[in-house]
Amino acid sequence: MPTTATRRKTTVATLLRTAAAALLATSAVAGLATGPALAAEGDVAWTVRTASNSYGAARSSFSYAVNPGGRVEDAMVVANRGPVPLNLAVYAADGFTTGAGQLDLLPRDGKSVAVGAWVHADRGSVTIQPGKTAQVPFAITLPDNATPGDHVGGILTSLTQADQAEGINVDRRLGIRITLRVGGELKPNLAIEDLHVAYGGTFNPFRKGGATVTYTVHNTGNAALSGQQAVSVSGPFGSLPAKAGGIAAPPELLPGESWKVTVPVRGVAPAVWLAATTTLTPRLTDASGSTTSLKPVQATAHSWALPWMLVLVLVVLVAVLVGVLRYRRRNGARRKAREDARVRDAVEQALRGQEPRTS
Repeated sequence: MPTTATRRKTTVATLLRTAAAALLATSAVAGLATGPALAAEGDVAWTVRTASNSYGAARSSFSYAVNPGGRVEDAMVVANRGPVPLNLAVYAADGFTTGAGQLDLLPRDGKSVAVGAWVHADRGSVTIQPGKTAQVPFAITLPDNATPGDHVGGILTSLTQADQAEGINVDRRLGIRITLRVGGELKPNLAIEDLHVAYGGTFNPFRKGGATVTYTVHNTGNAALSGQQAVSVSGPFGSLPAKAGGIAAPPELLPGESWKVTVPVRGVAPAVWLAATTTLTPRLTDASGSTTSLKPVQATAHSWALPWMLVLVLVVLVAVLVGVLRYRRRNGARRKAREDARVRDAVEQALRGQEPRTS
C-alpha cells in the first residue's frame, strides 16, 4: 500500500505536469504572435522575444532551413517585467499537436529526438533583475543523418514555484517556436484513412435525412501540412448528391501526426446505396510564409441507406398479398373438393338407378 508521502509525491508530479502543459499551450500561441510573449501569474511577469540580428528583427518565431550536419546560431531575449529577480530555467523541446489542434511542447523530462535534442542554449538557466533584459544565445547543430523535412519544437524559459496553499510545485513555462526544414527531398503528403459513412433517416420515407462521415487525416509525408476539406454524399451513379458545408480545416499536422474528423451531411436521400466522397487538398507553407495548394487526395466509402418505414410498409403489403393469395387458393381447393364430391354423388346415384330389378 502506498504511503502518504508517496501519494503526495505522485499528486505533486501530476499537478506539475498538468500546470506545465496548460501554460505551454499559452506559450506556444504566444510564440506565434507578432509581439513578445508574456507570462503573468500573480507576482510573476516576464517576456520572451527573438533577438534582432542578421536573421531579421521583430520575428514572431525562429525559422531555419538547414542541411544535415549544419549549424545555426541565434538568440532569445528575456525581459523581467516584475518587481523581483527571476531565475529561469532554459531548455528546448520537441513540438506536437494537441487534441485541441494547438502546438504544444514536451515537458522537460520528455524524450525529444529532433529540435529538442538539436537545440542547445549556452546556459541552463538565466537570472534577470527587475526591469532588466538578458540575451540567451543558442545553437542548433544537426546530425549528419538528420531526417529531411520539417521539424518543429521550441526554446523555453521555465519558472518553478511552490504553492504553499496546495503544498505543490507549479511549473510555469514561456517559449518561442522553432521550425526547422532539414535539407533533402521534401515529400509532402496527406492520406485519408478509416473513412466511414452512417445514414440517419426519418420516419417519413419520402423525406431526406442526414449522414455522418468520419475519417482520419494522416500526415504520411515529411512536411508540416494543413488542408482544405470537402465532403459529399450521393446515391448510385452519383444521383441525388448532398454536400457538407462549413467544414473546419484541420490544424497544421507535423509529419506522422493524425487528426480525426467527423462531418455531418444534411439533405441526404434514402437512395438505398450511398457513396461518401472526401476530398482533401493539402496546403504547404514555405520558409517565406507563402502557401501552396498541392494535388487533392480523394477517398470514397459506401453504406446502406434504406427508407425503413417504406420497407416496413412494403413488407406488410407483401405479407397481406401473400395471405390473400393463400386464402384464395385454399378457398378454390375447398370449392373444387365440394364440386368433385357432388359429381361423385351424382354418378353414384345414376349408377344405382340403372341397376336391373329382381322379381
